[in-house]
Amino acid sequence: MNASAADQGRLLEISKLDERLAQLEYKAEALPEHGDIATLDARAQVVGNLIVAAQTECGDIRREVARAEIDVEQVRARSARDEVRLSSGQGTAKELEALQHEVATLARRQSELEDVELEILERLEQSQNYLSESQRESDELHDKKSALVATRDAALNEIAKEASIANEMRGILVSQIDANFLALYEKLSRSVKGVGAAELQQRRCQGCRLEINATDIGRFRDAQEDEVLRCEECGRILIRTLSSGL
Repeated sequence: MNASAADQGRLLEISKLDERLAQLEYKAEALPEHGDIATLDARAQVVGNLIVAAQTECGDIRREVARAEIDVEQVRARSARDEVRLSSGQGTAKELEALQHEVATLARRQSELEDVELEILERLEQSQNYLSESQRESDELHDKKSALVATRDAALNEIAKEASIANEMRGILVSQIDANFLALYEKLSRSVKGVGAAELQQRRCQGCRLEINATDIGRFRDAQEDEVLRCEECGRILIRTLSSGL
């Protein structure tokens, strides 16, 4: 295949742009913020589950507190009524003695219930503290993620700008190059899963980085300016320049 020296020069520029576009794509995918955000998201999911569990526990304990308060209030109210009856002195000696015994019993029962209520309140405080800590961590994770997302988006925006310029320049070059020559390049690019053309620099293919043997160098030296050269090792189109060493 033959292609003008100008087209070969354009193809080299296209290959360099394609290589840069591939680098930019990799750079966008490899931004460290992606991994950091994923780590924060995973932790946020765990913390979110902990918050739900803590909220449920707090609700359950609050209901325990309410029941304990009712129990204490019932005993306190009954004890108050007995105290009033005792203070009035009404009733037989046996009835008053029974009231005194009941008041003492109720006092012990009230003390026991108040201890139970206190223990429940302590558990509620611990649960609320844990909930507060989990919510605080959730807020911190949200703030960290927001900062990382902003940094990532700024970096992606810069990459996108550079890629847009590269694509625009590529489009201009593509419009000026022979279609069949470009089609060969595209086919080779798919084959090598990279760029299908490379500079011949100091007798070395810049695609596979291997040195060209003496026989091929002699053939390349004698080739016409418009002859399309190929690397025998990787199959890429070789573009001659002043630094090819021919």
